[in-house]
Amino acid sequence: MSGIHLYRWLRRITILLAHYGIETHGIAPIPVEERVETRWYQMFFVWFSANMNILTFSTGTVGPAFFALSTRDAITIIVVIDLVFCLLPAFFAVFGPKLGTRAMVQSRFSWGYYGSIIPSILNVFSMQGFLILNCIIGGQTLASVSSYLDDTLGIVIISLISLAVTFFGYRFLHLYESVAWIPNVIAFIAMLALGYPQLHANQYASVSTPTPAAVLSFASTLASSILSWCTMTPDYGVYHSPAASSTRIFIYTYLGFVIASITAHTLGAAFAAAAPNVPAWNAGFQNSTSVGGLLYGVLAPVGGFGKFLTVLVALSIPSACAPTMYTFSTSFMAVASWFSLVPRWVYILISEGVLIPVAIVGAKKFYATFVDILSIIGYWSTAFSAIILTEHVLFRRASFTEQAYPTNTWNSARLLPRGIPAVLAFACAFGALVSFMSQVWYIGPVARDGSGDCGVYVGFVVAACCYAAFRGLDRWWDRRQEVHTKAHDAEAG
Repeated sequence: MSGIHLYRWLRRITILLAHYGIETHGIAPIPVEERVETRWYQMFFVWFSANMNILTFSTGTVGPAFFALSTRDAITIIVVIDLVFCLLPAFFAVFGPKLGTRAMVQSRFSWGYYGSIIPSILNVFSMQGFLILNCIIGGQTLASVSSYLDDTLGIVIISLISLAVTFFGYRFLHLYESVAWIPNVIAFIAMLALGYPQLHANQYASVSTPTPAAVLSFASTLASSILSWCTMTPDYGVYHSPAASSTRIFIYTYLGFVIASITAHTLGAAFAAAAPNVPAWNAGFQNSTSVGGLLYGVLAPVGGFGKFLTVLVALSIPSACAPTMYTFSTSFMAVASWFSLVPRWVYILISEGVLIPVAIVGAKKFYATFVDILSIIGYWSTAFSAIILTEHVLFRRASFTEQAYPTNTWNSARLLPRGIPAVLAFACAFGALVSFMSQVWYIGPVARDGSGDCGVYVGFVVAACCYAAFRGLDRWWDRRQEVHTKAHDAEAG
Protein backbone atom coordinates (compact mmCIF):
# COMPACT_ATOMS: atom_id res chain seq x y z
CA MET A 1 0.00 0.00 0.00
CA SER A 2 1.50 3.34 -1.06
CA GLY A 3 1.77 6.32 1.28
CA ILE A 4 -1.05 8.18 -0.48
CA HIS A 5 -3.40 5.19 -0.34
CA LEU A 6 -2.55 4.62 3.34
CA TYR A 7 -3.25 8.27 4.14
CA ARG A 8 -6.61 8.12 2.35
CA TRP A 9 -7.50 4.92 4.19
CA LEU A 10 -6.65 6.49 7.56
CA ARG A 11 -8.61 9.58 6.58
CA ARG A 12 -11.74 7.56 5.81
CA ILE A 13 -11.54 5.76 9.15
CA THR A 14 -11.04 9.06 10.96
CA ILE A 15 -14.13 10.56 9.31
CA LEU A 16 -16.10 7.49 10.36
CA LEU A 17 -14.88 7.78 13.96
CA ALA A 18 -15.78 11.48 14.04
CA HIS A 19 -19.31 10.52 13.00
CA TYR A 20 -19.60 8.52 16.23
CA GLY A 21 -18.39 11.40 18.40
CA ILE A 22 -14.74 10.38 18.78
CA GLU A 23 -12.33 13.31 18.89
CA THR A 24 -10.34 13.57 15.68
CA HIS A 25 -8.81 17.05 16.02
CA GLY A 26 -5.04 17.12 15.60
CA ILE A 27 -2.55 19.43 17.29
CA ALA A 28 -3.48 22.71 15.61
CA PRO A 29 -4.49 25.38 18.16
CA ILE A 30 -8.22 25.28 18.95
CA PRO A 31 -9.90 28.46 17.57
CA VAL A 32 -11.48 30.80 20.12
CA GLU A 33 -14.97 30.13 18.76
CA GLU A 34 -14.54 26.41 19.55
CA ARG A 35 -13.28 27.01 23.08
CA VAL A 36 -16.71 27.19 24.69
CA GLU A 37 -16.54 24.72 27.59
CA THR A 38 -17.40 26.45 30.90
CA ARG A 39 -17.59 23.53 33.32
CA TRP A 40 -14.58 24.67 35.30
CA TYR A 41 -14.96 21.95 37.89
CA GLN A 42 -13.50 19.66 35.21
CA MET A 43 -10.16 21.43 35.68
CA PHE A 44 -10.29 20.29 39.31
CA PHE A 45 -11.51 16.73 38.81
CA VAL A 46 -9.23 15.78 35.91
CA TRP A 47 -6.19 16.33 38.15
CA PHE A 48 -7.84 15.26 41.39
CA SER A 49 -8.71 11.89 39.82
CA ALA A 50 -5.34 11.57 38.09
CA ASN A 51 -3.55 11.95 41.45
CA MET A 52 -6.01 10.46 43.94
CA ASN A 53 -5.02 6.93 43.07
CA ILE A 54 -2.61 4.14 43.84
CA LEU A 55 0.20 5.53 41.65
CA THR A 56 0.46 8.66 43.81
CA PHE A 57 0.06 6.39 46.86
CA SER A 58 3.04 4.41 45.51
CA THR A 59 5.18 7.55 45.23
CA GLY A 60 4.58 8.17 48.94
CA THR A 61 5.70 4.63 49.81
CA VAL A 62 9.13 5.35 48.30
CA GLY A 63 10.18 7.38 51.37
CA PRO A 64 10.00 4.54 53.92
CA ALA A 65 10.43 1.59 51.52
CA PHE A 66 13.33 2.86 49.41
CA PHE A 67 14.97 5.62 51.48
CA ALA A 68 14.26 4.19 54.99
CA LEU A 69 12.55 7.35 56.26
CA SER A 70 10.23 7.39 59.27
CA THR A 71 6.55 8.25 58.91
CA ARG A 72 7.01 11.68 60.45
CA ASP A 73 10.03 12.60 58.31
CA ALA A 74 8.39 11.34 55.11
CA ILE A 75 5.12 13.20 55.75
CA THR A 76 6.94 16.45 56.58
CA ILE A 77 8.82 16.27 53.27
CA ILE A 78 5.61 15.39 51.41
CA VAL A 79 3.64 18.37 52.72
CA VAL A 80 6.40 20.89 51.96
CA ILE A 81 7.20 19.56 48.48
CA ASP A 82 3.57 19.13 47.44
CA LEU A 83 2.49 22.60 48.56
CA VAL A 84 5.33 24.22 46.62
CA PHE A 85 5.74 22.11 43.50
CA CYS A 86 2.03 21.71 42.70
CA LEU A 87 2.11 25.42 41.86
CA LEU A 88 3.95 24.73 38.60
CA PRO A 89 1.64 22.26 36.82
CA ALA A 90 -1.31 24.39 37.96
CA PHE A 91 0.27 27.44 36.35
CA PHE A 92 0.97 25.54 33.13
CA ALA A 93 -2.68 24.48 32.96
CA VAL A 94 -3.62 28.11 32.28
CA PHE A 95 -1.98 27.93 28.83
CA GLY A 96 -4.63 25.47 27.60
CA PRO A 97 -7.77 27.65 27.82
CA LYS A 98 -5.94 30.91 27.15
CA LEU A 99 -4.10 29.83 23.99
CA GLY A 100 -5.90 26.67 22.89
CA THR A 101 -2.53 24.98 22.35
CA ARG A 102 -1.25 21.58 23.44
CA ALA A 103 1.81 21.66 25.68
CA MET A 104 4.29 20.62 23.00
CA VAL A 105 2.84 23.08 20.47
CA GLN A 106 2.98 25.89 23.03
CA SER A 107 6.65 25.02 23.67
CA ARG A 108 7.45 26.18 20.11
CA PHE A 109 7.09 29.78 21.29
CA SER A 110 10.28 29.36 23.31
CA TRP A 111 12.00 26.30 21.83
CA GLY A 112 11.29 27.23 18.21
CA TYR A 113 9.92 24.91 15.54
CA TYR A 114 12.96 22.65 15.31
CA GLY A 115 14.12 22.97 18.91
CA SER A 116 10.71 21.80 20.17
CA ILE A 117 11.40 18.42 18.59
CA ILE A 118 13.61 17.69 21.62
CA PRO A 119 10.94 18.04 24.35
CA SER A 120 8.34 16.41 22.08
CA ILE A 121 10.45 13.27 21.70
CA LEU A 122 11.33 13.24 25.39
CA ASN A 123 7.67 13.62 26.29
CA VAL A 124 6.73 10.67 24.11
CA PHE A 125 9.14 8.47 26.09
CA SER A 126 8.13 10.03 29.42
CA MET A 127 4.42 9.47 28.88
CA GLN A 128 5.07 5.89 27.87
CA GLY A 129 7.20 5.46 31.00
CA PHE A 130 4.36 6.67 33.18
CA LEU A 131 1.94 4.37 31.41
CA ILE A 132 4.22 1.45 32.16
CA LEU A 133 4.36 2.36 35.85
CA ASN A 134 0.60 2.81 36.07
CA CYS A 135 -0.13 -0.52 34.44
CA ILE A 136 2.44 -2.36 36.59
CA ILE A 137 0.76 -1.06 39.74
CA GLY A 138 -2.72 -1.79 38.43
CA GLY A 139 -1.70 -5.28 37.38
CA GLN A 140 -0.13 -6.03 40.78
CA THR A 141 -3.25 -4.75 42.53
CA LEU A 142 -5.59 -6.97 40.52
CA ALA A 143 -3.30 -9.95 40.97
CA SER A 144 -3.31 -9.51 44.76
CA VAL A 145 -7.01 -10.39 45.13
CA SER A 146 -6.96 -13.81 43.49
CA SER A 147 -4.56 -16.68 42.91
CA TYR A 148 -6.11 -17.07 39.46
CA LEU A 149 -4.75 -13.68 38.40
CA ASP A 150 -1.12 -12.70 37.92
CA ASP A 151 0.63 -9.41 37.17
CA THR A 152 0.63 -10.10 33.45
CA LEU A 153 -3.12 -10.56 33.12
CA GLY A 154 -3.73 -7.56 35.38
CA ILE A 155 -1.48 -5.38 33.21
CA VAL A 156 -3.36 -6.42 30.07
CA ILE A 157 -6.75 -5.61 31.67
CA ILE A 158 -5.67 -2.17 32.90
CA SER A 159 -4.04 -1.24 29.59
CA LEU A 160 -7.16 -2.21 27.60
CA ILE A 161 -9.42 -0.09 29.83
CA SER A 162 -7.01 2.85 29.45
CA LEU A 163 -7.09 2.40 25.69
CA ALA A 164 -10.90 2.51 25.66
CA VAL A 165 -11.07 5.72 27.73
CA THR A 166 -8.37 7.51 25.73
CA PHE A 167 -9.64 6.46 22.32
CA PHE A 168 -12.82 8.55 22.62
CA GLY A 169 -10.83 11.72 23.28
CA TYR A 170 -10.97 14.94 25.26
CA ARG A 171 -14.63 15.21 26.26
CA PHE A 172 -15.10 11.58 27.23
CA LEU A 173 -11.84 11.71 29.19
CA HIS A 174 -13.11 14.69 31.22
CA LEU A 175 -16.42 12.90 31.82
CA TYR A 176 -14.60 9.81 33.07
CA GLU A 177 -12.27 11.81 35.32
CA SER A 178 -15.27 13.50 36.97
CA VAL A 179 -16.24 10.21 38.63
CA ALA A 180 -13.07 8.07 38.57
CA TRP A 181 -11.91 9.39 41.97
CA ILE A 182 -14.90 8.00 43.90
CA PRO A 183 -13.76 4.36 44.45
CA ASN A 184 -10.27 5.50 45.43
CA VAL A 185 -11.55 7.91 48.06
CA ILE A 186 -13.82 5.19 49.51
CA ALA A 187 -10.92 2.71 49.55
CA PHE A 188 -8.54 5.17 51.22
CA ILE A 189 -11.12 5.99 53.91
CA ALA A 190 -11.65 2.26 54.54
CA MET A 191 -7.87 1.75 54.76
CA LEU A 192 -7.58 4.50 57.34
CA ALA A 193 -10.43 3.07 59.39
CA LEU A 194 -9.00 -0.46 59.32
CA GLY A 195 -5.35 0.47 59.70
CA TYR A 196 -5.54 3.31 62.22
CA PRO A 197 -4.49 1.20 65.29
CA GLN A 198 -1.35 -0.03 63.52
CA LEU A 199 -0.58 3.40 62.08
CA HIS A 200 -0.98 5.00 65.49
CA ALA A 201 1.31 2.42 67.12
CA ASN A 202 3.94 2.80 64.40
CA GLN A 203 4.45 6.51 65.04
CA TYR A 204 6.36 5.57 68.19
CA ALA A 205 8.58 3.02 66.44
CA SER A 206 12.31 3.67 66.72
CA VAL A 207 13.82 4.83 63.43
CA SER A 208 17.36 6.04 62.79
CA THR A 209 17.93 9.71 62.01
CA PRO A 210 17.53 10.28 58.27
CA THR A 211 20.58 11.24 56.27
CA PRO A 212 20.53 14.47 54.22
CA ALA A 213 20.97 12.32 51.11
CA ALA A 214 17.82 10.31 51.88
CA VAL A 215 15.78 13.45 52.59
CA LEU A 216 16.88 15.26 49.43
CA SER A 217 16.54 12.18 47.25
CA PHE A 218 12.98 11.48 48.42
CA ALA A 219 12.13 15.15 47.94
CA SER A 220 13.52 14.92 44.40
CA THR A 221 11.41 11.85 43.66
CA LEU A 222 8.28 13.69 44.82
CA ALA A 223 9.20 16.84 42.89
CA SER A 224 9.89 14.80 39.75
CA SER A 225 6.51 13.10 39.91
CA ILE A 226 4.74 16.47 40.21
CA LEU A 227 6.79 18.46 37.70
CA SER A 228 6.31 15.81 35.05
CA TRP A 229 2.66 16.95 34.80
CA CYS A 230 3.84 20.33 33.47
CA THR A 231 4.39 18.78 30.05
CA MET A 232 0.72 17.77 29.79
CA THR A 233 -1.59 19.98 31.90
CA PRO A 234 -2.25 22.49 29.06
CA ASP A 235 -3.69 19.66 26.94
CA TYR A 236 -6.78 19.31 29.15
CA GLY A 237 -8.04 22.87 28.90
CA VAL A 238 -7.80 23.54 25.16
CA TYR A 239 -11.57 23.35 24.65
CA HIS A 240 -12.35 25.43 27.75
CA SER A 241 -13.31 29.07 27.40
CA PRO A 242 -10.52 31.68 27.61
CA ALA A 243 -13.03 34.07 29.23
CA ALA A 244 -12.28 32.79 32.73
CA SER A 245 -9.55 34.56 34.66
CA SER A 246 -6.13 32.97 34.88
CA THR A 247 -6.49 32.96 38.65
CA ARG A 248 -9.67 30.91 38.52
CA ILE A 249 -8.16 28.30 36.21
CA PHE A 250 -5.04 28.16 38.37
CA ILE A 251 -6.93 27.72 41.66
CA TYR A 252 -9.15 24.92 40.34
CA THR A 253 -6.11 23.06 39.02
CA TYR A 254 -3.90 23.69 42.05
CA LEU A 255 -6.54 22.44 44.48
CA GLY A 256 -7.04 19.31 42.38
CA PHE A 257 -3.32 18.61 42.45
CA VAL A 258 -2.44 19.54 46.02
CA ILE A 259 -5.40 17.93 47.82
CA ALA A 260 -5.00 14.62 45.99
CA SER A 261 -1.18 14.61 46.13
CA ILE A 262 -0.84 15.33 49.84
CA THR A 263 -3.55 12.81 50.71
CA ALA A 264 -2.27 9.93 48.58
CA HIS A 265 1.43 10.59 49.25
CA THR A 266 0.83 10.77 53.01
CA LEU A 267 -1.20 7.55 53.10
CA GLY A 268 1.42 5.76 51.05
CA ALA A 269 4.22 6.83 53.38
CA ALA A 270 2.26 5.94 56.53
CA PHE A 271 1.26 2.46 55.42
CA ALA A 272 4.66 1.60 53.92
CA ALA A 273 6.41 2.65 57.15
CA ALA A 274 4.06 0.52 59.26
CA ALA A 275 4.07 -2.54 56.99
CA PRO A 276 7.24 -4.20 58.39
CA ASN A 277 5.60 -4.31 61.82
CA VAL A 278 2.31 -5.81 60.60
CA PRO A 279 2.83 -9.34 59.22
CA ALA A 280 -0.33 -9.36 57.06
CA TRP A 281 0.60 -6.05 55.43
CA ASN A 282 4.23 -7.03 54.95
CA ALA A 283 3.25 -10.31 53.34
CA GLY A 284 1.11 -8.42 50.84
CA PHE A 285 3.83 -5.81 50.33
CA GLN A 286 6.22 -8.64 49.41
CA ASN A 287 9.32 -6.97 50.81
CA SER A 288 8.44 -3.56 49.31
CA THR A 289 7.80 -4.84 45.80
CA SER A 290 3.98 -4.91 45.50
CA VAL A 291 2.04 -1.78 46.38
CA GLY A 292 -1.18 -3.47 45.23
CA GLY A 293 -0.47 -6.31 47.65
CA LEU A 294 -0.04 -3.81 50.49
CA LEU A 295 -3.38 -2.22 49.61
CA TYR A 296 -5.16 -5.57 49.67
CA GLY A 297 -3.34 -6.60 52.84
CA VAL A 298 -4.83 -3.61 54.64
CA LEU A 299 -8.34 -4.18 53.24
CA ALA A 300 -8.35 -7.99 53.63
CA PRO A 301 -9.97 -8.01 57.13
CA VAL A 302 -13.32 -6.96 55.62
CA GLY A 303 -13.35 -10.01 53.35
CA GLY A 304 -15.26 -9.79 50.11
CA PHE A 305 -15.81 -6.04 50.47
CA GLY A 306 -12.05 -5.59 50.77
CA LYS A 307 -11.52 -7.54 47.53
CA PHE A 308 -14.24 -5.48 45.86
CA LEU A 309 -12.57 -2.20 46.88
CA THR A 310 -9.16 -3.46 45.76
CA VAL A 311 -10.54 -4.36 42.34
CA LEU A 312 -12.24 -0.95 42.04
CA VAL A 313 -8.98 0.82 42.90
CA ALA A 314 -7.15 -1.21 40.27
CA LEU A 315 -9.81 -0.57 37.65
CA SER A 316 -9.63 3.18 38.32
CA ILE A 317 -5.92 3.27 37.42
CA PRO A 318 -6.93 4.53 33.94
CA SER A 319 -7.70 7.86 35.64
CA ALA A 320 -3.93 8.38 35.53
CA CYS A 321 -3.30 6.31 32.38
CA ALA A 322 -5.81 8.07 30.12
CA PRO A 323 -4.35 11.61 30.29
CA THR A 324 -0.88 10.14 29.89
CA MET A 325 -1.78 8.10 26.82
CA TYR A 326 -3.64 11.08 25.33
CA THR A 327 -0.60 13.35 25.70
CA PHE A 328 1.62 10.59 24.29
CA SER A 329 -0.37 10.84 21.06
CA THR A 330 -0.36 14.65 20.82
CA SER A 331 3.38 14.79 21.64
CA PHE A 332 4.12 12.25 18.93
CA MET A 333 2.18 14.36 16.44
CA ALA A 334 4.24 17.43 17.41
CA VAL A 335 7.61 15.80 16.67
CA ALA A 336 7.45 16.59 12.94
CA SER A 337 4.90 18.04 10.53
CA TRP A 338 4.34 14.76 8.71
CA PHE A 339 3.71 13.01 12.05
CA SER A 340 0.74 15.33 12.53
CA LEU A 341 -0.85 13.92 9.37
CA VAL A 342 -1.32 10.58 11.13
CA PRO A 343 -4.54 10.58 13.22
CA ARG A 344 -4.35 10.64 17.01
CA TRP A 345 -6.00 7.22 17.39
CA VAL A 346 -3.14 5.53 15.49
CA TYR A 347 -0.60 6.71 18.07
CA ILE A 348 -2.83 5.47 20.87
CA LEU A 349 -2.76 2.00 19.31
CA ILE A 350 1.03 2.23 18.97
CA SER A 351 1.29 3.18 22.65
CA GLU A 352 -0.86 0.19 23.59
CA GLY A 353 1.30 -2.16 21.53
CA VAL A 354 4.49 -1.02 23.31
CA LEU A 355 2.93 -0.71 26.75
CA ILE A 356 1.85 -4.28 27.45
CA PRO A 357 5.12 -6.20 26.83
CA VAL A 358 7.37 -3.58 28.45
CA ALA A 359 5.16 -3.32 31.56
CA ILE A 360 5.19 -7.09 31.96
CA VAL A 361 9.00 -7.11 31.96
CA GLY A 362 9.29 -4.00 34.17
CA ALA A 363 7.01 -5.48 36.84
CA LYS A 364 9.78 -7.88 37.87
CA LYS A 365 11.83 -5.07 39.47
CA PHE A 366 9.20 -2.54 40.46
CA TYR A 367 10.97 -0.07 42.76
CA ALA A 368 14.17 0.14 40.72
CA THR A 369 12.01 0.75 37.63
CA PHE A 370 9.78 3.22 39.48
CA VAL A 371 12.49 5.47 40.94
CA ASP A 372 14.63 5.44 37.79
CA ILE A 373 11.76 6.41 35.48
CA LEU A 374 10.48 9.16 37.78
CA SER A 375 13.92 10.67 38.24
CA ILE A 376 14.86 10.65 34.56
CA ILE A 377 11.53 12.26 33.66
CA GLY A 378 12.06 14.79 36.43
CA TYR A 379 15.47 15.87 35.15
CA TRP A 380 14.32 16.92 31.71
CA SER A 381 10.83 18.14 32.63
CA THR A 382 12.32 20.41 35.29
CA ALA A 383 14.59 22.13 32.76
CA PHE A 384 11.71 22.27 30.27
CA SER A 385 9.42 23.91 32.83
CA ALA A 386 12.05 26.49 33.77
CA ILE A 387 12.51 27.51 30.12
CA ILE A 388 8.77 27.85 29.41
CA LEU A 389 8.21 29.77 32.64
CA THR A 390 11.14 32.14 32.02
CA GLU A 391 9.97 32.87 28.47
CA HIS A 392 6.43 33.59 29.63
CA VAL A 393 7.31 35.82 32.58
CA LEU A 394 10.36 37.70 31.28
CA PHE A 395 9.85 37.88 27.53
CA ARG A 396 6.07 37.57 27.05
CA ARG A 397 5.37 39.77 30.09
CA ALA A 398 3.06 37.07 31.52
CA SER A 399 0.51 37.93 28.83
CA PHE A 400 -1.74 35.53 26.93
CA THR A 401 -2.77 37.99 24.24
CA GLU A 402 -2.48 37.29 20.52
CA GLN A 403 0.29 39.88 20.39
CA ALA A 404 2.31 37.96 22.98
CA TYR A 405 1.51 34.56 21.49
CA PRO A 406 0.54 34.80 17.78
CA THR A 407 -0.89 31.27 17.66
CA ASN A 408 -1.42 31.45 13.89
CA THR A 409 2.38 31.10 13.55
CA TRP A 410 2.48 27.82 15.48
CA ASN A 411 3.57 25.79 12.45
CA SER A 412 5.99 28.27 10.82
CA ALA A 413 9.69 27.79 11.50
CA ARG A 414 10.41 31.25 10.07
CA LEU A 415 7.95 33.14 12.29
CA LEU A 416 8.66 31.27 15.52
CA PRO A 417 11.72 31.96 17.72
CA ARG A 418 14.97 30.34 16.64
CA GLY A 419 15.00 28.02 19.64
CA ILE A 420 18.79 28.16 20.00
CA PRO A 421 18.62 29.79 23.49
CA ALA A 422 16.30 27.03 24.75
CA VAL A 423 18.47 24.24 23.38
CA LEU A 424 21.64 25.80 24.84
CA ALA A 425 19.98 26.37 28.22
CA PHE A 426 18.71 22.79 28.22
CA ALA A 427 22.21 21.49 27.47
CA CYS A 428 23.72 23.67 30.21
CA ALA A 429 21.14 22.43 32.71
CA PHE A 430 21.97 18.81 31.94
CA GLY A 431 25.68 19.53 32.06
CA ALA A 432 25.26 21.04 35.52
CA LEU A 433 22.91 18.45 37.01
CA VAL A 434 24.97 15.38 36.02
CA SER A 435 27.26 15.91 39.01
CA PHE A 436 24.22 15.97 41.34
CA MET A 437 22.50 12.84 39.97
CA SER A 438 22.04 9.78 42.15
CA GLN A 439 20.67 6.75 40.32
CA VAL A 440 21.23 3.01 40.47
CA TRP A 441 23.15 3.20 37.19
CA TYR A 442 25.07 6.45 37.91
CA ILE A 443 26.02 8.56 40.93
CA GLY A 444 27.56 11.97 40.30
CA PRO A 445 30.59 13.18 42.26
CA VAL A 446 28.60 15.68 44.35
CA ALA A 447 25.88 13.14 45.14
CA ARG A 448 28.59 10.60 46.03
CA ASP A 449 29.81 12.96 48.73
CA GLY A 450 26.47 12.65 50.52
CA SER A 451 24.22 15.33 49.05
CA GLY A 452 21.68 12.88 47.65
CA ASP A 453 19.92 13.51 44.34
CA CYS A 454 19.73 17.29 43.85
CA GLY A 455 19.68 17.19 40.06
CA VAL A 456 16.08 18.38 39.81
CA TYR A 457 16.74 21.59 41.73
CA VAL A 458 20.05 22.34 40.02
CA GLY A 459 18.54 21.71 36.59
CA PHE A 460 15.68 24.15 37.19
CA VAL A 461 17.88 26.99 38.42
CA VAL A 462 20.55 26.59 35.74
CA ALA A 463 17.98 26.26 32.93
CA ALA A 464 16.12 29.41 34.05
CA CYS A 465 19.27 31.51 34.44
CA CYS A 466 20.90 30.35 31.22
CA TYR A 467 17.74 30.76 29.19
CA ALA A 468 17.22 34.30 30.48
CA ALA A 469 20.77 35.19 29.43
CA PHE A 470 20.73 33.42 26.04
CA ARG A 471 17.25 34.63 25.12
CA GLY A 472 18.22 38.17 26.10
CA LEU A 473 21.22 37.98 23.75
CA ASP A 474 19.02 36.51 21.05
CA ARG A 475 16.55 39.37 21.26
CA TRP A 476 19.39 41.93 21.41
CA TRP A 477 20.81 40.45 18.19
CA ASP A 478 17.39 40.66 16.50
CA ARG A 479 17.02 44.33 17.48
CA ARG A 480 20.55 45.07 16.27
CA GLN A 481 19.85 43.41 12.92
CA GLU A 482 16.59 45.33 12.62
CA VAL A 483 18.38 48.64 13.20
CA HIS A 484 21.02 47.78 10.60
CA THR A 485 18.33 46.78 8.10
CA LYS A 486 16.45 50.03 8.58
CA ALA A 487 19.65 52.06 8.27
CA HIS A 488 20.57 50.22 5.08
CA ASP A 489 17.09 50.80 3.63
CA ALA A 490 17.28 54.49 4.50
CA GLU A 491 20.65 54.83 2.73
CA ALA A 492 19.37 52.97 -0.30
CA GLY A 493 16.30 55.21 -0.42
